[in-house]
Amino acid sequence: MIPEEKGRSGSAAKVPIGVILLNLGGPDSLDAVEPFLYNLFSDPDIITLPFGFQWLVPFLAMWISKRRAKIARKYYTLIGGRSPLRELTESQRADLEKALSEQGNYRVFVGMRYWNPAIEEAVDQALALGIKKLIALPLFPQYSVTSSGSALNELNRVLERKKASLKVVPVLEWYNHPGYLQAMAENIEAAKKMFPPGEEGEIHLLFSAHGVPEKVIQKGDPYQKQIEETVRLVEERIPGKKQIHLAYQSRVGRLKWIGPSVEEKLKELAAKKVRKLLVVPVSFVSDHSETLYEIDILFRDRAKELGIPYFVRMPSLNSSPTFIRALKEIVAGRNGGTA
Repeated sequence: MIPEEKGRSGSAAKVPIGVILLNLGGPDSLDAVEPFLYNLFSDPDIITLPFGFQWLVPFLAMWISKRRAKIARKYYTLIGGRSPLRELTESQRADLEKALSEQGNYRVFVGMRYWNPAIEEAVDQALALGIKKLIALPLFPQYSVTSSGSALNELNRVLERKKASLKVVPVLEWYNHPGYLQAMAENIEAAKKMFPPGEEGEIHLLFSAHGVPEKVIQKGDPYQKQIEETVRLVEERIPGKKQIHLAYQSRVGRLKWIGPSVEEKLKELAAKKVRKLLVVPVSFVSDHSETLYEIDILFRDRAKELGIPYFVRMPSLNSSPTFIRALKEIVAGRNGGTA
C-alpha cells in the first residue's frame, strides 16, 4: 500500500516524489568560515593520504582550516560577511518545486555538503513525509568525484546510518543538457550588452571553471573533458564570430592543478592587447565566493592592472527561468520522463 500525505485541505494524496538539490554550501557568517573550511578539508573524497595515514586527515584539516580562515574571512568581508549560496539555492528549490508541481506531486529539498542545511537534515525532512523515492540532483553540471561524487557519497552514508528504505535516483552529470546550455547562452548575450556602447574592440569570452588537482583527472575523473565539451556546446549557441578561451580558478595547496589558470590567461590576453573581456563562470550555477570575490574583485583588479580596460562577468544562472526549466526537465528525465 502506498503511504499517503495529508494535504492542507485534509484530502489524502499519494506521497510525493522527493528531489534533493545537493550543493557545497558556504559560511553564513564570519564565525562560520573556519568550521566550514574544516568540513571541506576533512572530506575523504578530496583529501587523501597514503595508505595507513588517512586517520591523520582530521588533524590536517584542522591545521589547514585555521591557517586559511584568516585569509578567507577577509574576502568574505568584502562580499557582505557571508556566502549567499544558501539563499540562492533555496530560491532555486522553491522555483523548481513550483515548476514541478504543475505536472506532478514533488517535494524539493536542499542538502549542503559542508554547511547548513546539511544533507542529513534534508533526508530527515524527506523521511518525515514518508517519501520512498528521492532524485538526487547535484548542482554541478560537470561530474567530478570532488563535487557531485562527494555529495552523493555523503548522501549514501547518511542513508546507511539511518537504515532508510529510500530509493535514490542519482543525476551524475548534465553538462550537455540543452536547457542548461541555452540558459548559459542567454546570459552570455545579456552580458555582452553590459560593455560600454561605441567602444572598439572584439569581445573575448573567457570561460572560467573551478580547478581540480591533476591527479584527480589522471585517475579517470571526467570533469575536464566535460568542461571542454560544455564550452564547445555553448559556443555553438552563441551567434556571430567568437573569441573563446578556457581557464581554471580556485587553486589551493601545493599540488599541480589543471590549467591554464585564470591568472595565466589574463596575462596572455593582455599581451595580445585584448580590451573587452567577458568572463563566463562555467562550472558554477549560483553566485558565491568564487564569482563574487575571485572573479568580480580579484580577477577584475588584476585585469585592469594588466591593461584590460573592460571586464564583465556573465551573471550566474541562479534562478534564471530557462535554467529552472532545465532542472525540471532533468528531474523529469530521471523520473521516467514525466514531471
